[in-house]
Amino acid sequence: MDISKIGEFGLIDRLTKDIKPQQSSTLKGVGDDCAVLSYPDSRVLTTTDMLMEGVHFDLTYTDLRNLGYKSAMVNISDIFAMNGTPRQILVSLAVSKRFSVEDIETFYEGMRAACNKWNVDIVGGDTTSSLTGLAISITCIGDAREEEIVYRNGAKDTDLICVSGDLGAAYMGLQLLEREKSVYYQQVKELNKKIKEAKADGTYEAKRSTLNAQLSTLNDFQPDFAGKEYLLQRQLKAEARGDIIARLRDAGIKPTSMMDISDGLSSELHHICKQSSVGCRIFEKNIPIDYQTAVMAEELNMNVTTCALNGGEDYELLFTVPIGDHEKIKDMEDVHLIGHITRPELGLMLVSRDNQEFELKAQGWNHMNNE
Repeated sequence: MDISKIGEFGLIDRLTKDIKPQQSSTLKGVGDDCAVLSYPDSRVLTTTDMLMEGVHFDLTYTDLRNLGYKSAMVNISDIFAMNGTPRQILVSLAVSKRFSVEDIETFYEGMRAACNKWNVDIVGGDTTSSLTGLAISITCIGDAREEEIVYRNGAKDTDLICVSGDLGAAYMGLQLLEREKSVYYQQVKELNKKIKEAKADGTYEAKRSTLNAQLSTLNDFQPDFAGKEYLLQRQLKAEARGDIIARLRDAGIKPTSMMDISDGLSSELHHICKQSSVGCRIFEKNIPIDYQTAVMAEELNMNVTTCALNGGEDYELLFTVPIGDHEKIKDMEDVHLIGHITRPELGLMLVSRDNQEFELKAQGWNHMNNE
């Protein structure tokens, strides 16, 4: 169905007609000029992210349902990174004419699946037209008691540096998708060249059946993803690590600083160290890397540690804890000790597997860097 047939308000009604608030703090959700929220005994946390087609996602290989899921999760992740609880989101979309009503419903299905996982309410937003593709802006609202909030600026000398999950897989998933996309478009380019040459030299009719057979084969193109499903999942369907926040709370651990890893471990460590006025030492051998990530890096002739440090989009948690919590955290499921905080004059250092020290440079994703 063309969106123009039902209009902006018809689309909104269709997308939100059966949304039922799950949070007691949601006094009024979709349907008025403003959502009405109540947080009498806690601090309100807000975060927003904008995702642009062609910059943050490529619809050549990104499914709209997964895109909706990921769009919500990356915002929910920011609330967890403050040691808070996500409660509501607002969703704004700019949509071009090439998208149907069903396309936007599919996007909403993914977004609602992410929200349902963490009991987050969709309470409003905006829709408008776009001349350049799809633009997504999501604001997430959460809360936390003041004494529970974790900032980036609390790391202290001798604190332990921890990360959840594994690193570099999302970046390797992106490289895999881009490689297969390149293979496909190279085949398209070669076929178009053959057609053009055949028309130019008058042999097109004689070659028509062969060219059509090649076109049919191209239409049935299957990318080579065998054995790399985990990498695709990490790139296409991000997960916020609220489970890690729950484990820390159950263990009685409050991090001294925390961030989610969206732009790469090296960049996030620089943020924490700068805002906390400290240095750090991390150990290459302790950086958690999945087997598929290592295999893919070798296949592409890339350094797997560099990928883990700078890849981004893992949405794992990077956090520091007092050294006195070592016994509590050393065996915690899916949490890895990768180093420790130092005095600022010692700088930010990476200790290699052969015990050489290198300056840790912030080389993660920079949204405003054109290179």
